[in-house]
Formats: sequence, structure tokens, C-alpha cells
Amino acid sequence: MKFALVENIKTTATKGAKGLCSNCGSEVIAKCGDFKVNHWAHKGIRNCDPWWENETEWHREWKGNFSNDWQEVILTDETTGEKHIADIRSSHGLVIEFQHSHIDPLERTKREKFYKKMIWVVDGTRLKRDYPRFLKAKENFRLTNRKGYFIVDFPDECFPSAWLNSSVPILFDYKGIEKINYASDWRYPLYCLFPKSNNTAMVAILSRHSVIQSIITGDFLREKQEPTKQNVTQSTSNNVPIRRPAPTHYYDPRSGRFVKKRRL
Repeated sequence: MKFALVENIKTTATKGAKGLCSNCGSEVIAKCGDFKVNHWAHKGIRNCDPWWENETEWHREWKGNFSNDWQEVILTDETTGEKHIADIRSSHGLVIEFQHSHIDPLERTKREKFYKKMIWVVDGTRLKRDYPRFLKAKENFRLTNRKGYFIVDFPDECFPSAWLNSSVPILFDYKGIEKINYASDWRYPLYCLFPKSNNTAMVAILSRHSVIQSIITGDFLREKQEPTKQNVTQSTSNNVPIRRPAPTHYYDPRSGRFVKKRRL
């Protein structure tokens, strides 16, 4: 945990400090060292929140984009009394969960039902194969009537299978904590996978700055919606798969458009 209650004040971990867990009320101690990010840990084994995962520097960088008041917010189901700690809950009611480790699809579904109005941000650098697979598959993205939004006919060849049936938008982050100097680098944008609609997957390529700002202003879910009035060609006809044609265009991140490939 990044925060604990010290004299009833939300406080970050410092060497030698003690506090109370804001979720279960038990004692926590500060863990501060050279190899892990400073954090609070329960004194002894506790089952405070089974959804909580050990935080990485990647988690902290993302959390740092938002107000401390939005970080590690406890939410309670008024009917069952079930409680969980949301990574971020904005003043507009949007929950953001940052996920680095593997997640079981059943747990993912439970979280989505519990938080309801939420999005995921997924660390795409955890497995080395994920980014090269994405780069290869993105060449087959199909254009829509909205700049930066694309149809993905074979999402299973592009994104990890655990995320394909999510009921909420997912932002894949392939940059991690690496410093990138060129905005044209494919790792710099975020890739938003929307929930499937009519068996069609849609992806939006979004700048980090625009995502963070639209979350802060409360416009993210209003602005980042799937393109409307799409006449999408189904990937199958009479249950016979349609072969995927060879790509004729490539995406130029500098212009934000697909460019026709030159014939050799």
C-alpha cells in the first residue's frame, strides 16, 4: 500500500513509521529500502483485500498522475458489506485499476461487477512476447470513420486472452517505466480495447496526456467511446471463416493515419 493512516491522516511510508490500514484497521509498518518502492505492509499475515497486488514502480508512476485523494479509495457494497481498495477513484466516480500481474478472468469479472464504472490500465511489458505480438497484429487494424479508432478482426492475435471478454475499456501500456524520447515510438501511445459489440473488437490509439487529462476532467468515458454508425463487415459468412487479406497500408504514428504501402 502507498498510504496508511497515521494519527488519522493519509500518509506515505517513511522509514521506521507505523500506521493503521485504512481498509481493515490493523497495524501496518513502513517498508523502505533500496530495491522496492516504499510501501506499507501489514504486521503479520492478513487477508485485508484479496484483490490487492504488490505494487511496482509502474503502479506508482501511474498513481502519481492523480490527486492523493483519488488514490487507494475504499469502496463498500452497501448490500453485502464487501470492501475493496480501488487504485484510483476520481471525484467523477470513475475507478481505475492498474494491473501488472496475471489476473484470472473470473476475478477480472468480479472486479468489473463490483466497481461498475471503471477502466483497466494493463502493464504490457510484463511478458516479453506481448509487445512483438501486438506490433505484428496491428498491421491488420481496419479503419473506421473516426481518426485513431480501428476495427480488430482477430483480437486474440493482438492482446492477452485474459482481457478479451472484459465488459469495460482496457488501456494497454507497452512503455512501462522506460523513458521514450520520440512520440513516434509505438510504445508511447496507449491502446484502448473496448468491450466487444456484435462480435467486433474496436481499438483506439490515444496519447497518454489526453487520457490523463480526460480522466481528471471527467470526460474520459464521454469522449472515448466507440465510433458510431459503423458498417462493419463480419469476419465470417455462413459460418465459413473469411481469409484475412494481406495488409495494404501501414499506420504512420506521426500523422495518425494509415498510409498505402509502396509496391516494390
